[in-house]
Amino acid sequence: MKKRIGIPEIQPEAYRALKGLENYTAQTSIDPLHKELIKIRASQINGCSFCLNMHVKDARKKGMPEEKAFLVSAWREAENAFTEEELLLLQLTEEVTLLHKQGLTDTTYDKAIALFGEIKTAEIIMCVITINSWNRMAVATRLLPVLENK
Repeated sequence: MKKRIGIPEIQPEAYRALKGLENYTAQTSIDPLHKELIKIRASQINGCSFCLNMHVKDARKKGMPEEKAFLVSAWREAENAFTEEELLLLQLTEEVTLLHKQGLTDTTYDKAIALFGEIKTAEIIMCVITINSWNRMAVATRLLPVLENK
């Protein structure tokens, strides 16, 4: 694969702005494992191997069971592996990530408001938006995963 530009070096201000969104999501009320769940699912959808590799590792370090990490891509068929909150997070992540299909439906939005409240729902949406931005940057520049045991 042909080497592509590095956004941090070529456009450091843009990179810092995206890092600012990441810093914002780090201080939200979203459970750290739930943040990783959002990041894993969006990265799977977007085909971002760099982010997927990083966030599965981060989730495992934070205590996510290996079996659960394996089942994220098939969460609908493995719904017994996830809590009600996690299932809703995965649904919301998919709908916000796949805007071209139907976007965030009223049904999912209403469930999120009922379960999480307005503030946390806004935080979750911003978390999904942030990982989608990272995914798009990494995929567009062909950032490859760092493999420990190649």
